[in-house]
Amino acid sequence: MIYNRLGKTNLEVSRLGFGTMRLPTKANNADIDKVEASKMLKYAIENGVNIIDTAYPYHSQGLDGNGESEKFLGEFLTENTLRDEIILQTKSPSWAIEEKGDFERYLTEQLEKLQTDHIDIYLLHSLTVPDWEKVKGLDVLDFLDDVLSDGRVKHVGFSSHIEVDYFIEILDEYPKWEVAMTQMNYLDEYYQSGIMGLDYLKEIGIGSMIMEPLRGGRLVQNIPNDIENLWNQAETKRTPVEWALQYLWNRDDVDCVFSGMTSLEQVKQNIEIASRIDTISENDQELIREVARTYRTYLGNRCTRCGYCMPCPHGVDIINCFTEYNIAHMMDNPKASAMQYFSLIDEDSRADCCVDCGECIPFCTQMINIPEELEKVYEYFGDEFDHF
Repeated sequence: MIYNRLGKTNLEVSRLGFGTMRLPTKANNADIDKVEASKMLKYAIENGVNIIDTAYPYHSQGLDGNGESEKFLGEFLTENTLRDEIILQTKSPSWAIEEKGDFERYLTEQLEKLQTDHIDIYLLHSLTVPDWEKVKGLDVLDFLDDVLSDGRVKHVGFSSHIEVDYFIEILDEYPKWEVAMTQMNYLDEYYQSGIMGLDYLKEIGIGSMIMEPLRGGRLVQNIPNDIENLWNQAETKRTPVEWALQYLWNRDDVDCVFSGMTSLEQVKQNIEIASRIDTISENDQELIREVARTYRTYLGNRCTRCGYCMPCPHGVDIINCFTEYNIAHMMDNPKASAMQYFSLIDEDSRADCCVDCGECIPFCTQMINIPEELEKVYEYFGDEFDHF
């Protein structure tokens, strides 16, 4: 296994982290297959993975529930006497915080579920701009100061799916941030905070952690023929998993890549890839960019996010509705973006709130029939998140 220093934390972390959002399950998303999941975690730790990520809602029935991932992980680490062998990371459910006492209440509950007296890395989970303003108004920075001082948390940071300007703004507001988790893969260089966010993290010495390196598995499943043909032109032959992971590990601004693995086979495969040095040539880097360009030809509509259609007089977040729809359509699976569509776009701003007034149509530089396309978005994602 290859290890990197995680920014200001000075922690040496395996460059492959174990994400516990997609553990194998039985009857439903909350019913973790504990036997199989335990085999996976044991193998990962025995073979060099030293950082495990979880969160309050992981493996719940819905997006916002009290999930089973933390509870399972706490039981596993205690029963196998492995707590001191790993760097444990979990997240505060920012969207659920309504009053100051909620910060303490959730942390206490999470410590109990994880059966530990401290969290090595504690993140504010999936910060949106409204959630950041809300928790800031509830003195979240004082809370973070306190838990760092009393030792229940060793290092703090946040995860987010926001645009780079807001991402940098949050980073600049608190000098004790040490890590940040963002979404990144070869399709997402200019999506959300993207490569500009990674550049800034490196500039200020904040540890960078990556989520969704395989785009929910879509970069390695059901590969279109034209994408396969491009990969076959590479100077060095690699599997789709190798292309996705090595793309990230070839960057000098990526410290740790988390993979939400669902089988022991995937764990073994990812660890093998993470344990060897593989430099991607200039020609093959250009090939990756060509693959990304080809994937983008599968977009659902021609929206360029220019913003001329905004603001919608009825509050519809047209740009982000189209963004998540286009990404999911490009990957040929609603699941690719359904979680972000339902968690990051307010209920009153989703596609089904369009009243077909048509006021946006004259402003679209791409001549898109926006109400008609929003209806397609609604039909694609549905009314609620049920994509587990």
